Amino acid sequence: MAIVGICGLAVAGMTAWAALAIRYSDLTSARLLAVLFAAGTLLAFALLPRRGRTLVGFLAAFAVVLAWWLRIPPSNDRDWQPEVAVLPSVTIDGERVTIHNIRNFDYRSETDFTPRWYDATFDLAQLESADLLASYWMGDAIAHIVVSFGFADGRHVAISVETRKERGESYSTLAGFFKQYELYYVVADERDLIRVRTNYRQPREDVYLYRAQVPRENVRRLFLDYVREINELKDHPAFYNTLTTNCTTAVLVHTRVNPGSPPFSWKVLLSGYTPQYTYELGRLDTSLPFEELRRRSRVNDRAQAADQDPEFSQRIRDGLPGTR
Repeated sequence: MAIVGICGLAVAGMTAWAALAIRYSDLTSARLLAVLFAAGTLLAFALLPRRGRTLVGFLAAFAVVLAWWLRIPPSNDRDWQPEVAVLPSVTIDGERVTIHNIRNFDYRSETDFTPRWYDATFDLAQLESADLLASYWMGDAIAHIVVSFGFADGRHVAISVETRKERGESYSTLAGFFKQYELYYVVADERDLIRVRTNYRQPREDVYLYRAQVPRENVRRLFLDYVREINELKDHPAFYNTLTTNCTTAVLVHTRVNPGSPPFSWKVLLSGYTPQYTYELGRLDTSLPFEELRRRSRVNDRAQAADQDPEFSQRIRDGLPGTR
């Protein structure tokens, strides 16, 4: 009986996965096909007398769905939303790094803006910091995590792992499990990536900027690993995944280029707790209790006051704990 029960649970789980894979696809009449697959499975096991043959038939049908789904290719050639329409890339010449297509939109509201992209050259020898940004919009458990790299000349480049949505497409957590979005690395000026969240989104998000306490050689390795992935995605697109390839798990994967990289934690899945986890690892300013550090690291007021100031990055960091 136990084996039968386990088998039944496995069939139920496989049916649910296959139906959702069909539902969240570009197939014609995807919803109807998903319902037919689930209903057909249920009726087959309920009405057909030979369960063994029914199971074999189900496994064959599931294998067909799985093989089809695994062959769905990602693409860089779609009608993208303007925020993700242009792919960034990086050229390295010795210690000189040129980042192409840094986003710096001129926002009038979240949806009304003038697209702007620019190229900039940086000296790797001047790369000195990596800051952790956490943006909250639905309570303490979930946040969008961004890493911002700072150079000695005061410039900062923020990199955010996001979904690359098509025009008219909206985000769905469930759809994100089923190859509905390509993976996109936003490489942006902080005046874009932070300011749109603190100044223009409605409701406005709460943004916290934590100064990471890590050796410069670790910052360099981390930056170059981001560069590698950015260039890889330009030539070889990949899918975003809600669980395995998102704004937080991607950061964790990139940190593995450094010795003593952090182990996986539930605080990575519940991304709102990622700053606390980073603090517990000793990678943030631990001279303050975490709650005090968090309170003082909120940058909304500074970002709203700085707005379009060219010194935006410096102004939002004035007085922050851990500021070098």
